[in-house]
Amino acid sequence: MSPDSLKPVRSARGTAARLAGRRAEVIAALWLMAKGYRILGFRLKTRQAEIDLLAVRGRTLAVVEVKRRGDLLTALETVTFDQRDRLRRAGAALAAGRPALKGAAVRLDLIALAPGRLPRHIPDAWKGD
Repeated sequence: MSPDSLKPVRSARGTAARLAGRRAEVIAALWLMAKGYRILGFRLKTRQAEIDLLAVRGRTLAVVEVKRRGDLLTALETVTFDQRDRLRRAGAALAAGRPALKGAAVRLDLIALAPGRLPRHIPDAWKGD
């Protein structure tokens, strides 16, 4: 097969992956809302990073990374140290720029989704960093 003949296949795979990612984010948002979080945004682009979900509960601002993988360990390992650092800085910048969020504790959470399983929310998933 020539590289040109693979373009439609790659395009279709990319579209399917984007749709699956968006579905995972909606499921994650619903899961968080059921736990009492208020969703402030989806796929927020900042100078530092793109935030999958931004949610608040009480005085805690959760920067939520959503991963759809076969298991929890794979989902945790998928998010690199540099990415986690950028996400934390993005959350802090957003909190600092919104008067209602000033003083909120910023936390990096993970919601892992796996086929046939309930979503798994891990608050402060990488607090050991």
